[in-house]
Amino acid sequence: MTNNDGTQQVLYERVGEHVAIVRLNRPEARNAVNAAMAANIHRLVNEIEADASIRVAIFSGTGTMFCAGSDLKEVAGGRDIRIPRLGGFAGFTQTERRKPWIAAVNGSALGGGTEIMLACDLAVVAEDAQLSLPEAKRGLIALGGGAVLLARRMPMAIATEMLITGEPLSARRAYELGLVNRLAPRDAVLAQALKLAQEVAQNSPNSIRESLRLSRATVELPLNEMWRQNQKTMDLLYYAADFKEGPAAFLEKRVPKWE
Repeated sequence: MTNNDGTQQVLYERVGEHVAIVRLNRPEARNAVNAAMAANIHRLVNEIEADASIRVAIFSGTGTMFCAGSDLKEVAGGRDIRIPRLGGFAGFTQTERRKPWIAAVNGSALGGGTEIMLACDLAVVAEDAQLSLPEAKRGLIALGGGAVLLARRMPMAIATEMLITGEPLSARRAYELGLVNRLAPRDAVLAQALKLAQEVAQNSPNSIRESLRLSRATVELPLNEMWRQNQKTMDLLYYAADFKEGPAAFLEKRVPKWE
């Protein structure tokens, strides 16, 4: 799928022999993800995972924002969120991956943008970026991975505050809490992510793969069960009046009227 200027909405490139980069390229829409983009990303992720020559992948964006989350025009237009997208949000957050993925967060990440970062193994974030899960402000829930993954990656109290207030977390604070690996000036984020990727890629692919498998297995609750609970919550959300009111109020630039 292309933008109005004919450019692709999702960009893919190889850097050297072992690093791949996937970039959201819809800057006029703050890199909000629509269904077509998600399908394309899912295809690219599977291709990267199947290519033995690729050892590390980077997920980034173009423009001044990493990702503003879901395309609320699709949501307000009646897209049924209960129908699971292949791979979860952006075709990515639930896709089974054996290789390390680095989030190169080139600007603020809202909602699904933060969920993409959480689904990655490492993160390099712009120093002036804000990370937020504002779904509660729109009558939604962070069901693309925020509600499932955030408390696994940072202190429960901070995770809970982010989820139920919808207020942003600065990149600096995220770094201090261990949610982010490295901070960089906005125009150096991708370069720093590439440097990190190359540090990883020079190591044994088998050691990398097995280290990831073991570290992921240390989580107490089975992730598959959490995703099942996530889907049940999504089914309940779909019928809530707030689910329709939140996106409508956002598009109409008014204060939502919650029930």
